[in-house]
Amino acid sequence: MKDALFSDLKVVEFASVLAGPAVGMFFAELGAEVVKIENKTTAGDITRGWKIPGEDPSSPISTYFCSVNWGKRHLFLDLNDPNDRSMALQYTDAADVVIVNFKPSSARRLGLDAAALRARNPRLIYAQISGWADPEDERPAFDVVLQAEAGFLHMTGEPNRPPVKMPVALIDLLAAHQLKEGILVALWQRERTGQGCEVSVSLYESAIASLANQATNWLMAGWAPQRMGTQHPNIAPYGDLYTCADGKQLLLAVGTERQFECLCRCLSALHLLENSDFQTNAARVQHRQALNEALQTIFSQKNLDDWLEILHPSGVPCAQIRDMPAVFTQPEVQALVLEEPAPNGSLTQRVRTAVFRMKPG
Repeated sequence: MKDALFSDLKVVEFASVLAGPAVGMFFAELGAEVVKIENKTTAGDITRGWKIPGEDPSSPISTYFCSVNWGKRHLFLDLNDPNDRSMALQYTDAADVVIVNFKPSSARRLGLDAAALRARNPRLIYAQISGWADPEDERPAFDVVLQAEAGFLHMTGEPNRPPVKMPVALIDLLAAHQLKEGILVALWQRERTGQGCEVSVSLYESAIASLANQATNWLMAGWAPQRMGTQHPNIAPYGDLYTCADGKQLLLAVGTERQFECLCRCLSALHLLENSDFQTNAARVQHRQALNEALQTIFSQKNLDDWLEILHPSGVPCAQIRDMPAVFTQPEVQALVLEEPAPNGSLTQRVRTAVFRMKPG
């Protein structure tokens, strides 16, 4: 069931693929009426055809498409057709928010750019996603291209091995979060002024803004991040993996001196605390290999579940490596699954995108 927070909000979504539709679904989850206008001449959003092996080739939807298109009304129009374009304009005239990822030249040609739509509807919030910092740069901007251009791909993977892309289109999702924030600020501003505005975000700038500590490692210390697998450049043992007696892997994320002391006590390895190479985080980062060799010797003596039973109650940050089946066996994860019938009557499923909680004061 939808939340009712935005039950009076009308959203028109012209966007396709992932970032824009994720924003539309966010508002649908919070109760908004979301109309997704798809290109009739191409059988709709391109991701309808992005199917994994085993999916029904005759189905008009894919699992990828379902991931960010819950709770919407779908309208197929040819925006080059004057009648269809007129129908689209009727929806935008009544909308609070329009979400687009048009090329700027296409938007202007169709009369669906911010200036044209806001001239008709001054309260409209026009939310635009582009690929690059310059909105007029119309180069294709698929997620993996941005991962490469923004430095993520160079950092991701194992040392001395080729780059590895992140397995979800994370740059798209980061841009979606940026645009959600911009729209929410614009809605708050409209409450005060009565006027809408244009909100825009680029995938590229969203990616750069998310480099966080890796960016400041370079900007302030001149340290250029390299591929480190799951390890962390500033903390040890953090992201380090150890093979247990049953062949399963355990991950540690020890972020404080107290947690490292607790780890050593749980492992009956107080000698590690007495070693000057391991007594501070800075020392452990410098001597990571020696520390990991010592920890690996200990972790190889018990099975993964045995170690988790020892470490979890003591507050040592650690984890097993779960695959998707294992993730979705957990009750708290199952509670995040949204269902919706497909046009053919089959049941579709995806994960909520709005997972914050609000309690009335």
